[in-house]
Amino acid sequence: MTRERIEAGLPAAFEGFPESSAMGHGYYRGKVRDVVLGKDSLLLVASDRISAFDRVIGTVPFKGEILSRLASFWFAKTADIVANHHIAGPGEFPGTGRACLARRARMLPLEVVVRGFLTGSAWRDYSANRPVSGIRLPEGLCQNEKFPVPILTPSTKEASGHDRAISREEILAEGLLEKGTWEEIERISLALFRRGQEIASSVGLLLVDTKYEFGIVDGKLCLCDEIHTPDSSRWWWSDSYQARFAAGEAQKELDKEPFRRWLAQRGVTGQGEPPSIPAEIRIETAQRYVQAFETLTGEFFVSLSGDPQAELAVLERIVAERLR
Repeated sequence: MTRERIEAGLPAAFEGFPESSAMGHGYYRGKVRDVVLGKDSLLLVASDRISAFDRVIGTVPFKGEILSRLASFWFAKTADIVANHHIAGPGEFPGTGRACLARRARMLPLEVVVRGFLTGSAWRDYSANRPVSGIRLPEGLCQNEKFPVPILTPSTKEASGHDRAISREEILAEGLLEKGTWEEIERISLALFRRGQEIASSVGLLLVDTKYEFGIVDGKLCLCDEIHTPDSSRWWWSDSYQARFAAGEAQKELDKEPFRRWLAQRGVTGQGEPPSIPAEIRIETAQRYVQAFETLTGEFFVSLSGDPQAELAVLERIVAERLR
């Protein structure tokens, strides 16, 4: 997608699905997704809001549509590994590319992060001589080093405040999950990560780490929320990894980490009033999202959505006609 096309989308960012459009259904607004609750299903609407450090900072054009379409792509690519909550999504609702109709699930109180490399918060814990979600890693590892075998680092999903890193032993001791359920989650999470690595490798990318969320539908484990998007995953370009690692240089990224760094360089790490995002930064960030979509799917990105008001009318029809 050209810079000019992205610039044209700047004034038309979809900021959210209002509660007034939920038509009496339950409604929940997350940092990025707005959720309309039916009895057996729910509508996930990915806005163009962008969050960092647990807060919404602003909007990035096309972001919500790209998240929904990438999640739909990955749900299809991993359905043989585990069932997911997806019923219908982008491409099935003319006039919008950001909606996903999904089965309601009893969500489990944990997020599972699978890590293939020592980076991010895992590196910060390791370099401070702290265990990573209860895992004591061997001495002598370097930042951005690839693990011989990916590791699982779960965290709790707190109702308020920051999520809490938690070990396998603590999960079982605190009774958050039964042993059999957790072992199934471990097996499935590693299988999903392997599938993500294989597909990423075929297009010149490394899946560095990613987050999975699970729920229970009809008594069975079900993959929910999103999977392998630039919001939930860290991506590096594989052709430059080894040289940059050997030189101790930062990796070439294809996710939202550059946006987080831009904020951190301005002193934004979760407190205080965030700065207004300049058009240049919004465009650069949108370009990375578009590039991630095109690289992973092999498709040229053409928006499926209309202007925000027309798209809102489409979403309202989905609520009225499809939400049960």
